[in-house]
Amino acid sequence: MLPVIALVGRPNVGKSTLFNYLTRTREALVADYPGLTRDRQYGRVRYGDMACLVVDTGGIADDAEGIDSFSGKQVRIALEEADVVFFLVDAREGLSASDEVIAKDLRKLGKPIVLVVNKIDGIDAHTVAADFHALALGEPVYIAAAHGRGVADLLAGSRHLLPSVQEEPEAGPKGISIAVVGRPNVGKSTLVNRLLGEERVVVFDEPGTTRDSIYIPFERGGKRFTLIDTAGMRRRARIAETIEKFSVIKSLQAIEKSNVVIYLIDASEGVTDQDAHLLGLVLETGKALIIGLNKWDGLSVEQKEMVRRQLDLKLSFVDFAEKHPISALHGSGVGKLFDVVHSLYQAAMVDLSTPLLTRLLKEATDAHQPPMVNNRRIKLKYAHQGGRNPPVVVIHGIQTDALPNAYKRFLMNYLRERLQLKGTPIRLEFRSPANPFQGQKNKLSDRQLEKRKRLVRHRKSEKK
Repeated sequence: MLPVIALVGRPNVGKSTLFNYLTRTREALVADYPGLTRDRQYGRVRYGDMACLVVDTGGIADDAEGIDSFSGKQVRIALEEADVVFFLVDAREGLSASDEVIAKDLRKLGKPIVLVVNKIDGIDAHTVAADFHALALGEPVYIAAAHGRGVADLLAGSRHLLPSVQEEPEAGPKGISIAVVGRPNVGKSTLVNRLLGEERVVVFDEPGTTRDSIYIPFERGGKRFTLIDTAGMRRRARIAETIEKFSVIKSLQAIEKSNVVIYLIDASEGVTDQDAHLLGLVLETGKALIIGLNKWDGLSVEQKEMVRRQLDLKLSFVDFAEKHPISALHGSGVGKLFDVVHSLYQAAMVDLSTPLLTRLLKEATDAHQPPMVNNRRIKLKYAHQGGRNPPVVVIHGIQTDALPNAYKRFLMNYLRERLQLKGTPIRLEFRSPANPFQGQKNKLSDRQLEKRKRLVRHRKSEKK
């Protein structure tokens, strides 16, 4: 087990900036906006032969009310997990009453605490040193996280505080990545907490509670998974804040990194046009798809039937997706999701042999022949696998660029049904051999030219 460093402090002191620098990633969302981080974000740090985990936390506020109080719970959990605490303060703003309150609470933990004075770029560190000595947390370490200044000294000076643990090898696959996506306030974080069996992410009755994509690795039944809680995505016209725009980008990146997507729909509100639009974005990535119908247990029989009709009418383009009624709050139907996720992952990563695909292609063309183009039948000769997650089938033939979309859909549905691939789309790629004579004029011989002249004279005489 790797040692853990927790980053804590007031809002907007640069915790996420330091997290990104330490992990050499851009996983944490960074903006000049207090209270941006709300959930715990984990990352791996390597410095020489030292390896550890770092936890980014939300800002600690004195008068935490509403959603900020829920963020405070996440900070307390991170402090319990930590072996060392990096307490960040802002050199530009100086010592505040909030810093003194936080320092008092941190001293009660009985854990090593490193006072980190951030944002010293352009400031004489010795000028602000006196104020922060009043916190009685030892000699401060001065850094500029945005530029990396002083961070190496911070890690070197903290090495002796970490327990000496042998680093675990990162061998083997990281398991199945599951992205939970959907519109704001449909219960994504509640579902993630229910799947994990703990309050891992902040849940609050307010749209936009989750702003970052939170990656949570765990094991269940001997199988490894990574859950990704994403920010709610809205129509572009309703995205006003720059922060929310970056949150949507993070959600789209999370979908790209995932193996299986659970798209959550609030069944009490029905299927909206926005759901159809967002599912179109998921379909473009080609990920295996589960449509979770949340709050299903609170619907009447008539409401359930109406939602089923809406699914058939508005979401016919993702008819391959597995649809599961659940209640993220009460847990009904949630336990079955892991079995479905595993089966969908197996379908998305399936290996398909060339003889099998070629035989199925012949069966499909025998059952329904391709159309005629320029008085010639489109020929589909053989097929082979071109990729996985999603399964890609490459079909070779003649005039394949003229194949209509309706026939392509027929082939996709036929192959999915015969291969028994549930919950995952199939992508088809068509290839035709290049015509070596295309664009070249056929040069006639002298005999052919003479024959053409005779034919022309013959036609003229017939007209007379």
